[in-house]
Amino acid sequence: MTFRRTVAIFAAAVIAGCGQAWAQERACGSRDPVNSIAEMSAAIYACWQPPRGTGGMSLTLRFSLRRNGTLFGKPRATFSKLGPDHSLNRAFVASVLEALEKALPLPFTDSMGEAIAGRILAPLFAASQERKS
Repeated sequence: MTFRRTVAIFAAAVIAGCGQAWAQERACGSRDPVNSIAEMSAAIYACWQPPRGTGGMSLTLRFSLRRNGTLFGKPRATFSKLGPDHSLNRAFVASVLEALEKALPLPFTDSMGEAIAGRILAPLFAASQERKS
């Protein structure tokens, strides 16, 4: 397994497993320095608000970032679990792309910028099931 693949898998696991919890501790667009994968995921998740009615939907994006925290190329969807309602599906995908746009550029520390630059990231955005009252 290549180093890049390992980083991508690790980043996806961290972002999917912990990012949403850490996002509650960080404000969207915060300029606090990002020095780890966990902090990077928190910065992105802090800007994500899944639309109502999209509980259970998920989307994995594949993208790379430059050392200055800007997007390198275009993000691509590599996995999606959407629903039967096309307008909700579009809203869900749009919310993920909007979160990425709001979060970037990320304020990487110099060492984080060097470590992450050009690496393929594949975060999973999964909307929690909504509770019925």
